[in-house]
Amino acid sequence: MTAHVVSVARGRSHNFSKPTQMWIRLVAGLGVDGDAHQGETVKHRSRVARDPTQPNLRQVHLLHSELLDELRPRGFDIGAGQIGENILTTGLDLLGLPTGALLHLGEAAVVEITGLRNPCVQLDRFRPGLMAATLDRDAAGGLIRKAGVMGVVRVGGDVRPQDPIRVVLPAGPHRPLLPV
Repeated sequence: MTAHVVSVARGRSHNFSKPTQMWIRLVAGLGVDGDAHQGETVKHRSRVARDPTQPNLRQVHLLHSELLDELRPRGFDIGAGQIGENILTTGLDLLGLPTGALLHLGEAAVVEITGLRNPCVQLDRFRPGLMAATLDRDAAGGLIRKAGVMGVVRVGGDVRPQDPIRVVLPAGPHRPLLPV
């Protein structure tokens, strides 16, 4: 399967879910045009409260549709944009990418992966038990966060459903994704 965009979403206010769109525009150094999390510095309320001058490493939230498929039999019927992602993907192991991987989306846009989305209590407010459902343990007992990845826009451009995604890995050694 070729990796591609399933859906795109943006939200102008700090609501948990984001309405899906026909397309979104990514703006270099800022994020999704018209999204509440757009900007050079942090926009997530809890991070702004700690230090509003922090760089915004969470300009774009990407989620793999395979997670939604995994959650459905567990009683979580979740649609595109409902858990706050800007870009829903398929055919790409987002969680297996290293820090600094570049995702070329559509004709021009490039997003650099900065880290993992850390599942938080907002998931449980949306659907009770969802936070635990997006966490797992590896064979050694280490925590696996499955709620997607975060990135920053390096090259702007429009992104639409069905746009192809091409991955460019950074020079090694690769650093695993950590929560941002």
